Amino acid sequence: MSGSQNYINHVALVLDASSSMSHLSHKVVEVADQQIAYLARRSKELDQETRVTVYVFADKVSCVIYDKDVLRMPSLKQLYRTGGMTALLAAALKSQHELAQTAQLYGDHSFLTFVLTDGQENASHRCPDSPARDPRELVQAVARMIETQQDNWTLAVLVPDQMGKREAMQCGFPRDNIAIWDATSTQGLEEAGQVIRQATENFLMGRTQGIRGSRAVFSTGAEAVNQDTIKAAGLTPVDPSKYQLIPVARNAAIKEWVVECGHTYRTGAAFYQLSKSEKIQAQKQIAVLEKKTDRVFTGPEARTLLGLPDAEARVKPDHNDHFTIFVQSTSVNRKLVSNTRLLLML
Repeated sequence: MSGSQNYINHVALVLDASSSMSHLSHKVVEVADQQIAYLARRSKELDQETRVTVYVFADKVSCVIYDKDVLRMPSLKQLYRTGGMTALLAAALKSQHELAQTAQLYGDHSFLTFVLTDGQENASHRCPDSPARDPRELVQAVARMIETQQDNWTLAVLVPDQMGKREAMQCGFPRDNIAIWDATSTQGLEEAGQVIRQATENFLMGRTQGIRGSRAVFSTGAEAVNQDTIKAAGLTPVDPSKYQLIPVARNAAIKEWVVECGHTYRTGAAFYQLSKSEKIQAQKQIAVLEKKTDRVFTGPEARTLLGLPDAEARVKPDHNDHFTIFVQSTSVNRKLVSNTRLLLML
């Protein structure tokens, strides 16, 4: 294998360590350690070298691990301590500026950074690592940095609410690289970890297709689900005689609609169209429909395509002109939404 074909991923976690995170500190370590263990496993399975960097930020920004081989990572238990304010913008700037100094010789290098915060920026103008003292200048500096990053850089952020999302967008974060998490509970942080894992899986699968960066890392849209990613996941179409697509003319319970359309209802044979953000359990199958041809792809690889872990995870439907996501129903009462379609396996 020549050097140019060697995939090298530089994955960074930039973690809020302000005082308000103290009640979640044990869970932060657990979730970060789980993400690193997952990265170690996938980097071996996909033969992609992965190096991990970790920053923590409060009143100041500290790099606690720099570009370390994922197979040799320690636990963050001794490295994550909370206390202070939230120098979020300084953390984004410092992490990207320092990572940009990493050598990118002899290989296909790609940089993926996740910033996790439970609050709004309130300390960067006083932070010793900050390049400016005026908050507006800091916002402009982050926006300028994101705009000028090369195509092999992906910067994503998890924020606690809509206000955080608006602020992140003002700073230039692409809309689909911003996710909202429930910062009030350990369960919310667990779910945030699953979101990061899904996004990372999408990123790693994209790398196998030569995709070097993403502006839609938290997405089931066209960048995540397309002919190339379906092929990379190893999905093959289902025999058309083995399924039927049924229009849903009104809101109805899934069993009621299947019977009304003249079919026998078998638990697990009916798939509803994903039409809103929802949690999908580990045992649920996923099917992907190509709109133009009505070809259906399903199997364990379909979960991989969406970056779904072997655990309950939240998925939201994103605009996709060419493909539609369907989710297996194991209930008789699942409410079907009018003007969607139902996929019935025969």
